[in-house]
Amino acid sequence: MQSVDFPFDKYKFKSDSILDDLPEVELSLLNKNMVTHNYKKGEILFREGSFPTGIYYIRKGKVKKYKTDKEGREQIFYVCKSGELLGYHALISEEHYTDSSSTLEESTISFIPKDDFLKAIQSSSVLSNRLLKCMSHEFGVLVNGLAIYAQRTVRERLALSLLILRDKYKKEDQNGKPVELTLSREDLAKMVGTARETLTRLLHDFKEEQLIETHGKKIILKNPKLLSKIANLF
Repeated sequence: MQSVDFPFDKYKFKSDSILDDLPEVELSLLNKNMVTHNYKKGEILFREGSFPTGIYYIRKGKVKKYKTDKEGREQIFYVCKSGELLGYHALISEEHYTDSSSTLEESTISFIPKDDFLKAIQSSSVLSNRLLKCMSHEFGVLVNGLAIYAQRTVRERLALSLLILRDKYKKEDQNGKPVELTLSREDLAKMVGTARETLTRLLHDFKEEQLIETHGKKIILKNPKLLSKIANLF
């Protein structure tokens, strides 16, 4: 992890970020003691059971949220992209983290101390409303995820996971071009909830069916519409 210094006037948020276009007073509170670091792939942000001292804002990169069972196996249930906040659920509820979080790739992430974040929430109805929407969305993703594992086959789960990741990896200037996923096979297997060997076989099948292309670690989605059909989305 490497510290990064940003002058106050260069703190910019993504146009699709929850922090975009906040009033200057709230932005000043959030920026006041903000610290930004560069993280390597696989670095831990927080662990399940620890107590939050602030929240994380993803400036660049992607972060996974996951649970670990008694055997030490991970189950990835959410992927955060740039522009998203991380770790605010436990902070607001004043509880320990119920999951762990680490980077999926090289990332630039800012840490906002607890007191500054809570003051910003109290003074900004805009930020509070956006947080409620984000919480509702993430809760919906979690509920749908539980339904997926109870009702869908591994093939269906893989198709759906690829579509979810498509939204996370899609760039602003994508303009209809195929989306490239750079998630490791190991992490994709943890997201789908299957063995890596099974994942490799299914990816080969998807490639044979011309649903995807693979170039090294990259997975290129060629036919999202057919993947949606396989995932039983319509």
